[in-house]
Amino acid sequence: MNASRVVTLLVAAAVAIGAALWMSSNRNSAGPSAAGEPVLQGLKAALNDVSEIRVARGDGTHVTLRKRPTDWVVAEREFPADSGKVRKLLLDLGSLQVVEEKTRDPASYSRIGVEDVNSPKAAGTRIEAVTAKKVYALIVGKSAGAKSAYVREVGAPVSLQASPQLAPEADPKRWLEHAVVDIGEDRIKDVAITPVSGAAYTVTREKKEQADFTVPNLPKGRELSSAGAANPVAGNLASFVLDDVRRAPAEGAPAAAGHATYHTFDGLELQVDGYKEGDRHYVALTPRSTAKETAAEAQTLDARVKGWQFEIPSYKWEALFRPLEELLKKPEPKPDAKSGKKPVAMRSPVSTPPPHP
Repeated sequence: MNASRVVTLLVAAAVAIGAALWMSSNRNSAGPSAAGEPVLQGLKAALNDVSEIRVARGDGTHVTLRKRPTDWVVAEREFPADSGKVRKLLLDLGSLQVVEEKTRDPASYSRIGVEDVNSPKAAGTRIEAVTAKKVYALIVGKSAGAKSAYVREVGAPVSLQASPQLAPEADPKRWLEHAVVDIGEDRIKDVAITPVSGAAYTVTREKKEQADFTVPNLPKGRELSSAGAANPVAGNLASFVLDDVRRAPAEGAPAAAGHATYHTFDGLELQVDGYKEGDRHYVALTPRSTAKETAAEAQTLDARVKGWQFEIPSYKWEALFRPLEELLKKPEPKPDAKSGKKPVAMRSPVSTPPPHP
């Protein structure tokens, strides 16, 4: 074999090796596409290194979740996040696997919702899991059945059907730790209510074994609508959750529209102040303790609620500051002065259907 022949073979071999390397590199840059492969390669091993998660939509809705030494926080509210929900999202991202490859045509991305989220019309949601070494970025599009969704790694041409199904939320309030306080009716001794309208009143009982709460000093001639009519007032702090949260104004705050002060048999006191802004309803909580048995509980609760106002549904707000009149039996109508008879409520006339032809 002459020298020129050897050179020719070496050049051909080099070209073949180069082509193979280029094809391999091109496949890797396109992202995984074989069934069972992880969509975000390397993330599962780096889950403990994730320090921040960003979720954003094309309409501008976005949330940033930041890791702290012992929990996660919703940056837009500076309030603790639901750590269990954050953990589930991370685990789902780390275990996300390819079901099958879908389109590589950018013109078709919008059909499955994996186009870039740089337009208000974009249907997908962008998720970024941030570590010190890498940002894992994914666009989650439409669902693909009950257990999978369409996704595309940011910057990759290939879109995929992947499982488990992801449905990330970009609204900050959806990520908040919603539980605020949980004080069951069984612990309550009395509640002093100053409603938005009407007279102040108290619901109370002498012993925990007493099933129904009473309302002392009822208006003359009035009585509760039932023996247990006041019980729901005492149960308003059981599984008490927020819809949203905001910092309490440092100054210039409006006066509270309603007040409720709860006392437990073991010495915990919780003052609830209500505020209204348009169609939004907020409460602020102030815990105290009058007994050593509940001192630690009051301190822990105070650290959680101090300086915050919690937005709650209107029906819950109205239940907290319920007027006394709503607990009472409706008064009997007064007799007519002339006849001495009680007025009879008028009934709506009953329409008679036309006869059949």
